[in-house]
Amino acid sequence: MPRDVIIPLDFSSAQEVYDFLALFPPGEKPYVKTGMELIYSEGFGIVLELKRRGHKVFLDLKLHDIPNTVKKAMAALSRMDVDLTNLHAGGTIEMMKAALEGLTRPDGTRPLVIAVTQLTSTSEEQMRNELLINATMEETVLRYAQNAKTAGLDGVVCSPLEAARVKEVCGRDFIALTPGIRFAENDVNDQARIMTPAKARAAGSDYIVVGRPITAASDPLAAYRRCVKEFLG
Repeated sequence: MPRDVIIPLDFSSAQEVYDFLALFPPGEKPYVKTGMELIYSEGFGIVLELKRRGHKVFLDLKLHDIPNTVKKAMAALSRMDVDLTNLHAGGTIEMMKAALEGLTRPDGTRPLVIAVTQLTSTSEEQMRNELLINATMEETVLRYAQNAKTAGLDGVVCSPLEAARVKEVCGRDFIALTPGIRFAENDVNDQARIMTPAKARAAGSDYIVVGRPITAASDPLAAYRRCVKEFLG
């Protein structure tokens, strides 16, 4: 299973994105993530531009709706040639199957698609008290991962703390993409379940999403290269 470091482009404008990416030499094209903030402010044209510039793109919109709506939305997204996209596992197996059907092009090709289990900003206490989920965090993540595999998805988004167990339950080829990555000296910010790049690799993460430790660093290029070195070994 290939590994990679994904940088979330959590900027409010296209110009900020391009200014950030200009810090990288021409031959160095990091895998990037476009989320709701950027898409809602700039539209989907920025995804096409990032692909034109040679970046792999994770389109992170976390779809969650009735199966038919998600199917139609995924059919539209499949035409954008992104490399990876996602949805919420909480939308049920039926919704995930519909998403996969919509995402698959007439020639049988499609982007990778993974399911969000529980957000890394969510604690087990919040899950119990606010979401009324009485199972443990690990039990919930593993059930959602099993549901995603049953639906035919390629993997899940989970915290690095659950990656190893996801691999045990769903197989080594089932993708574990893990946000909540911080260098040892970083603040945790709004993440509740975090890990360093090296520990995430040891835990079985295939892709790590690393935002502020790179984008807010005094030298983002050096921080990115450090992260790649720690994660890829």
